[in-house]
Amino acid sequence: MIHIAVDGMGGDYAPKEQIEGVYQALKAFEDIHITVYGEYEKMAPFLKGDHPRLEFVESHGVIPMGEKDPVGAIRSNRKSSMAMALKAVKDGTHAACVSSGATQALIAGGHILIGRMKGIKRTAIAPVLPTADPTKQFILIDSGANVEIKAEHMVQQAYFATVYAREVLGVEDPTVGLINIGTEEGKGRLLDTQVASLLKTHDAINFYGNVEPKDVLMPPSDILLSDGFTANILMKTIEGTAKGMSTILKAELSRGILGKIGLVLSLGNLKRFKKRLDPAEIGGAMIYGLDGVLIKAQGSSKATGFFNGIRQARYVVKQDVLGKVKEIIEAEKVS
Repeated sequence: MIHIAVDGMGGDYAPKEQIEGVYQALKAFEDIHITVYGEYEKMAPFLKGDHPRLEFVESHGVIPMGEKDPVGAIRSNRKSSMAMALKAVKDGTHAACVSSGATQALIAGGHILIGRMKGIKRTAIAPVLPTADPTKQFILIDSGANVEIKAEHMVQQAYFATVYAREVLGVEDPTVGLINIGTEEGKGRLLDTQVASLLKTHDAINFYGNVEPKDVLMPPSDILLSDGFTANILMKTIEGTAKGMSTILKAELSRGILGKIGLVLSLGNLKRFKKRLDPAEIGGAMIYGLDGVLIKAQGSSKATGFFNGIRQARYVVKQDVLGKVKEIIEAEKVS
């Protein structure tokens, strides 16, 4: 049985959507047991009776989504739903934690309460995103953990992503592309040129070169790398563009009688189009570099998105992602 800890109070729509996502996960997977940490009085209206694989643990206090002092918030709110769920992983009673809570507080909590994997200097948020080719995906790293970072730490993150892509996604020889303003060598900020120089000489990383943001849905590499500020903007641009394109398509197809007929005939196609780029289908992002499985679901997650976050946590545990990464990093002596 895979035991998963859930932060029931973190997120824009908590606890309603988190509880509903939990029930969906319990129905879909018979090999998981979920412990929800939260304020029972607030969760009670959304509960559906007892379940043999569901447990609730009372927490006290919620770390707000706009928390300005994430480290202080974690240290002073050890009974909050987020802190208690993270500690359950540290204690070894649970194999993974899923939270929609404040990103920086979750990153800080991961560092303080779970701890970094040996040899890893910085954590990173790394969602697996869809491409224009329905058979392919790519890893975007770092999508928000480190607004400021050193070049050598980004290279280490690229290596972690390389191992993940090879061992979990089944990519035989993953390539790493550096998000930049041009494909020419030497483009970008000082940070970008430093990272490119290190990647080119790294024996364990297959460096493709610079990749422009216009190619993000048809990426020439399996991994797209940048600092947390740039990659986060890129990820949110993809999400916004997908929503906007869906709205534009519906508006144009509903013009006139023939357009409305066409809209009815293409509703299935439009739904599939929206689903392929829907962040809820991704569910969340694994936070690389921690000595435990932590999935960051989107703060705006509804039930489906949170369910997919739990689904991802289950998959990462079943595939023994951390065990494989530790083993390979140790064997290849990459730090």
